[in-house]
Amino acid sequence: MSGRTVGFIGLGIMGVPMATNLVEDGFDVVVWARAAAPVAELVALGARAADDVRGVFDAAETVILMLRDEGAVDAVLARGTAAFTTLVEDHTVVQMGTFTTSFSRALADEVEAAGGRYVEAPVSGSRGPAIERKLVGMLAGSPEAVAHVEPVVEALCVQTFRCGEIPSALTMKLAVNTFLVTMVTGLAETFHFAAQAGADVDVLRDVLAAGPMASVVSRGKAQKLTDGDLSAQAAVADVLKNAVLAEDAARAAGSAHPLITASRELYEEAAAAGLGALDMIGVIAALDERASSARGSGEGVEEPGL
Repeated sequence: MSGRTVGFIGLGIMGVPMATNLVEDGFDVVVWARAAAPVAELVALGARAADDVRGVFDAAETVILMLRDEGAVDAVLARGTAAFTTLVEDHTVVQMGTFTTSFSRALADEVEAAGGRYVEAPVSGSRGPAIERKLVGMLAGSPEAVAHVEPVVEALCVQTFRCGEIPSALTMKLAVNTFLVTMVTGLAETFHFAAQAGADVDVLRDVLAAGPMASVVSRGKAQKLTDGDLSAQAAVADVLKNAVLAEDAARAAGSAHPLITASRELYEEAAAAGLGALDMIGVIAALDERASSARGSGEGVEEPGL
């Protein structure tokens, strides 16, 4: 039992199970969210509810942010106002979202200038691993700040890695996301091809699961496809955001990025078709649409020989 008080802001698809795990590990968890339902869920499990963001910071020296985007972080921290300094002073802000490295670097400078500490702690994994404590954590910041928050992050993860100074954890996360997004896009293409060519996709699932390329992700996403279950573990809209971040980071680094670009385009198509709330493997619908369009235009159809 820890007994350490930890603030948690960002009770979304992953935030709720992560905060739940902290409660179950004996942390005194103080939560706040704009929506009442996730707060009530956590309170029923033993967390404490704060009336506002200030209440979280008043109760906890260490505050985790698991927010959707950079604008949400700025709004929660009242960044750019006098309230920002009084909020983060003498606090450790643990930023677990996936954002641009430039945003994180600038926020770290501002938090430290205000007398606080800042740690990047993005995680690899989706809702399932969050529930099962199988996330992989990447940590960056001063050695002292990282050591201070490590016991908290370790309660959420199967393993954590120290990556160095800010923004090295986010750089690592964007590299990991490049592999994840392109791998799942390739898996969707594999199943789309098999279905179009008349192969048994249930057998395909089992062949892939038995082979050397199998992983927890590939098995899980293949099962979702064959079950017709596209409820979100990691939603198309969120993966699109991460694909854009990875592509932009690769471009800025001067790295070739053809696969993440192709994947990002497919996720854009899926989101534009209104599929943003589906699980990321639902990107297969964009491939279906491309195939339908190609058939309609006659593309890829050979003329019979004379």
